[in-house]
Amino acid sequence: MLGKTAGGIFWMLRYMERSENTARMIEAGLRISLTRSSAADSEWSSILQATGVAAQYFSQHDAIDGQKVINFLLREKGNDGSVMANVELARTNARMVRTALTKEVWEAVNECWMTLKSQLSRPIKQQDLPEILTSIRQRTAFVRGSLHGTMVRNDIYDFARMGTFFERADNAARVLDVKYYILLPSIMHVGTVSDNVQWETILRATSSVRAYQSLHDGEFDPRKIARFLILDRRLPRSLAFCYHKMQANLSYLADDYGERKESHKMVDQICHKFDHSTIDQIFEYGLHEFVTEFLAESHALGRQIERDYRFYE
Repeated sequence: MLGKTAGGIFWMLRYMERSENTARMIEAGLRISLTRSSAADSEWSSILQATGVAAQYFSQHDAIDGQKVINFLLREKGNDGSVMANVELARTNARMVRTALTKEVWEAVNECWMTLKSQLSRPIKQQDLPEILTSIRQRTAFVRGSLHGTMVRNDIYDFARMGTFFERADNAARVLDVKYYILLPSIMHVGTVSDNVQWETILRATSSVRAYQSLHDGEFDPRKIARFLILDRRLPRSLAFCYHKMQANLSYLADDYGERKESHKMVDQICHKFDHSTIDQIFEYGLHEFVTEFLAESHALGRQIERDYRFYE
């Protein structure tokens, strides 16, 4: 397969996953703003930081305003990381690699773009927001569903899955780091009553509330939540789960092409760290430091995958 095709597939799924992740963070922020208005500005600020668009927002707006943040994250043309911008990029990549996709996958991506283009064509009113966020989640799920249900399990599928899991892990790590770094700068503060709502928000932003509650009797314990999101391979959005899936897909590529590359060694090293770390060791080392190190290693892995499989050739 041509490197450009591999890159187009990888990034198409990254952009789709990024769109859904942003929608889920907005949903979590909206919940905080409606239930704890005093914390609303802080919540919207942390979401801008987690999505990596805070600098762009403040270059256009003087202060945090919930409605402005929502529109900025969903549709503002001055934000190249908005949901609409990411969906458009996903569609552009899908068009570029259309012959590598099934009809169902292409139609799911195109219908996602058409639906959201209509819904996000005008400023968002608060009463319309739940419907729009639901639509984003559903439409991106349709893309994943069509991928699972119709694509041959070959190298094209492997690059698609790697794009999904790479972006999902990156998002979970950024949410965890922003929340911990801002609200719990010292391990001495872990477990205080005032943290609980914010730790619940982390779970909501990563779509993990019900999964966590089903396994921990609904107790919002910061250390257990951190372990769940980092190390628990039962959770499809944990860092360990995502990276073991990437390891598997890279292994399939090695079998297909008859060659192991540098990216295979790098993903093995990251997975080894997850397999041989406990949450106590991570907290002792420093959760912020652990996540920062992970994000640096993840970024390096992404660049190495691009080089190994010649995405731009």
